[in-house]
Amino acid sequence: MSLLRIAVPNKGSLSQAASEMLRESGYRQREDPKQLTLTDAENGVEFFYLRPRDIALYVGEGTLDLGVTGRDLLLDSGAKAEEALSLGFGRSRFRFAGPRGAFTDLAQLSGARIATSYVGVVRAFLEERGIEASVVRLDGAVETSIQLGVADAIADVVETGSTLRQAGLEVFGETILESEAVLVARSGSVPAGLEIFKRRLQGVLVARGYVMMDYDIEEARVAEAVQLTPGIESPTISPLRRDGWVAVRAMVPRDGSQRLMDELFQIGARGILLTKIDACRL
Repeated sequence: MSLLRIAVPNKGSLSQAASEMLRESGYRQREDPKQLTLTDAENGVEFFYLRPRDIALYVGEGTLDLGVTGRDLLLDSGAKAEEALSLGFGRSRFRFAGPRGAFTDLAQLSGARIATSYVGVVRAFLEERGIEASVVRLDGAVETSIQLGVADAIADVVETGSTLRQAGLEVFGETILESEAVLVARSGSVPAGLEIFKRRLQGVLVARGYVMMDYDIEEARVAEAVQLTPGIESPTISPLRRDGWVAVRAMVPRDGSQRLMDELFQIGARGILLTKIDACRL
């Protein structure tokens, strides 16, 4: 049986998080950061550790079956690859920025010079809006390009905005792109083993977003409690030795679970427990 060939970022902000997710999905991962490949024959996969910017290109050409990279890098590459699954980490926002007070509207970019590390993404965004501007490719630290006279504005990742403020810049206009880590596959291709691989990753995503909640409650208040904890399909309800009481178990969203415990306590639930979920299949 041929192995599923998968590209993983070898460094950068996506690298560690991608490897952690793959480990949680039951796959072996490298221990030595200099290791370029790893074969996990038991699980039918082979991993290749590559530059994040190159991954979509390898997948698009069919050299590799799947890859983990950023949505921004996928779109910027122009590769014949497509997003197969969003992975929930490495989130970032791309915005335009310029000197304070210089720009208030995207239309003002007409004829301007824009420095960015993501030429493909920015050009496509401007073309969709009929804005003609000169896009200059720079790798890293694009904030200084305006001060050095290379550009009039920049397009870059914005997190807190503190780096921009230090450079005397401010964001303007709508968001160019909301990016995150994604699993990519060749356009129109469904490699053998893809569904199993996706199912494992999806199991980790669900496990990260949910917890298992157990509690005891009077049988007369079960309907009220189940409205708060409906579970994924339906909660498990088991009789207790104590007359008139039952035990309830349900998966609940991790966010807000503490508030949910408070609400259950108020209606009489006791012995309320939260348990981490390592993985699941739905």
